[in-house]
Parts: sequence; C-alpha cells; structure tokens
Amino acid sequence: MVSLAARLGLAAVWLISGWIKFTDPTQTVVAVRAYQLVPADLVRPFAAVFPMVELVLGALLLIGLAVRPAAIASVLLLLALIAAIVSAWARGLSIDCGCFGGGGVVEGIDSGDYIREIARDVGFIALGVWLTVFPRTPWALGPGSRTTFSGSAQPAVQE
Repeated sequence: MVSLAARLGLAAVWLISGWIKFTDPTQTVVAVRAYQLVPADLVRPFAAVFPMVELVLGALLLIGLAVRPAAIASVLLLLALIAAIVSAWARGLSIDCGCFGGGGVVEGIDSGDYIREIARDVGFIALGVWLTVFPRTPWALGPGSRTTFSGSAQPAVQE
C-alpha cells in the first residue's frame, strides 16, 4: 500500500504542477527566465516542453505504466530542480520557484523560503526512490509494475 500511495502522490505532484504551467505558458516563461540558467533564446522552448514532461511523468505514474523508469526520471528531474533552486539561492536571486505556478522575481524571498522548497522536493525524491525500489502496486497497467493487494512490497524483477 505504501507504493500505491507513493505512486499516486508523485503522480498528483507532476499532474498538478505540469497542468498549472501548461495552462499559463506566459507565467511559465517568466519563471524559467527568473532562474537565469537557460539561454534567452531557449527560455520559451524550455518553458513549453517542461510542463509536458511533468504531465507525461504524472500520467505514467497515475496509470502505473513504466513505474520504475518514471520514478527514476522523477528523481533526476527533482534533483535538477533542487540544483536550480540552490543556484538561485547561491547567486542571491530573490525568486519564487514557480514549481506550482507563478514564479519569477519576488521581493522578500529569504533562506527559509529556499530551504522549504528544497525540503519539499527532497520529500518528493523520497517517493521516487521508494518507487524505484518497490515499483509494483495494485491497479497498475504495466506488467512490471502490477501486483495485487495480497502481494508483498518486494522489489520487482524483470519479467
């Protein structure tokens, strides 16, 4: 049951985050630009693709297809997001991460704000790591991801 909760929780994170960005592309561009990490001519393409990646990861996790690869991709993406947040913090930028909409330059952001964003993402990483080790859950469509309620939380073996 822990794996099912982790799968659905991480799916919700990606689906909500991706949908908010997808439906407000202008604000997503503002958020990406604020990090000052992507070259100016790549900001718009990056801001267009990033929400779609989140939505695909969320959909895969929601339906239980390729759970382990989606969990690994989630962990890698979350590590990149943490690196971007740490980079902004280290460079003295005062930005809202834009993780769940909004984003951009905001006055009054302090160390506590960055620490909370990082801690939240570390929690999401924990879900992804759990699913990497224990990807089998009830109601999953993928053969390597499916188990029954009576099934134990054993690491999946290749089928």
